[in-house]
Formats: sequence, structure tokens, C-alpha cells
Amino acid sequence: MDSTVLDLPAPAATRLRRPGWRDPRLLTGLVLIAVSVALGSWVVTAAQRTVAVYVAAQTLTPGDAVTPAELAVAEVRLAGAADGYLLADEPLPADAVVLRVVGAGELVPVAALGAAADLDVRAVAVPLEGAPPRGMVQGAAVDLWWTPAADLAATDAPPAPEQLAAALTVAEISSADGAFAAGGTRTVHVLVPVDDLPAVLAALGGDGTVDVVPVPGTGG
Repeated sequence: MDSTVLDLPAPAATRLRRPGWRDPRLLTGLVLIAVSVALGSWVVTAAQRTVAVYVAAQTLTPGDAVTPAELAVAEVRLAGAADGYLLADEPLPADAVVLRVVGAGELVPVAALGAAADLDVRAVAVPLEGAPPRGMVQGAAVDLWWTPAADLAATDAPPAPEQLAAALTVAEISSADGAFAAGGTRTVHVLVPVDDLPAVLAALGGDGTVDVVPVPGTGG
């Protein structure tokens, strides 16, 4: 037996040293943990933060002035989108009007406001015979149709109705005395685009009947 193998020195065992507090790896890990905890806390806090914004106290239609009487304040979570809405802690825009329909209880978008000169519609009063059809409420969309007066002496078929304008916004529905009573003669005020005014006014002043037809699904 070769005794030279037994005479070889035994290899020294390598001992693992516990990292000290000055070890760069330990310090880097602690920093990463601290950053993660701080970031998570910030995200949770931001998600729970509320902002005071204005909401429409009632349905607002194009041309309505933006005043405290038409608005209410609500605390909501907007998650960084607060700049897109009317904030309650800032002054209301001077002489601003609504440019599109804002439903009751809806947050008031800044983009829905503008100057009266920006409006391209005009309110036109259309008389109604009887009670308004179902779905005809403030803020709803309606079509206007005109049926020419029939010539009693003519033997031809009665004249066909013609559409005057489509998807007009109802600004108001009132009775003869201005109240929202259940009975009596009523008038619906619709917002007519300037380009359609000549045809609508001519029909209202001519011989025939102008009917207001609600657009389904727009009456709330």
C-alpha cells in the first residue's frame, strides 16, 4: 500500500461568514425593502384619497349658466383624473354655460363648459297637443316632423310627413302658465341647430302640424 497518499495534508474547510451590517448586499436589500414598503403605502393612500368636485344638481342642457344653484358638491375618488372635472375648491368659470347635456348627479366635465358664443343651437318653442309622449323629459333627444295641411278638395293621397330635424335636445317642458303641471296646454322647448332654424320656423308658421317624437333610450 502506497503510504504517500496518507501523508497528504487534508484540505481546509471553508467557513461561511455571516454578513455584517456594513455588507453592501445587505444594505442594498434593506433599501429595496424600504422603497417597496413606501411605494405600496403611497399607492394605497392615493387610491383612498377623495376630491371635492361639482356634480349637476339637476339635468343641465346646452345654454344653462353654471352657477352654485345648479350644482352640488360630492367627494369622489378620481385616481389622478381630477383635472378633467370642475373642482369644488376652485372658483367657477366666469360667464360659463353648458355646451352639452349633463345629467342630474353627473360629475361636471370641464370640457362640457364654454362661452355662450360657442353654442350653435337656439331654443325654439313647439306647442304640444295633450300630454307629452313617454320619454320626453328635459335632456332627452327628440325628432321634429312636419305634416302639411291636407287639401280637402284634393282627391290625391294626403301629404306625407317630412322630417325637419333629428336628435334635438329638450331644454324644457312647460305648461301655459310656465309651471310643470300635469294638465293643460304644454310647450316643449327644443334646441335647434342654427342651420335647421329656417325649415323649423317656416313649418311652425305655416299650414300643417309639427310633431315632436322622442328618440328611444334618451329619456333617462
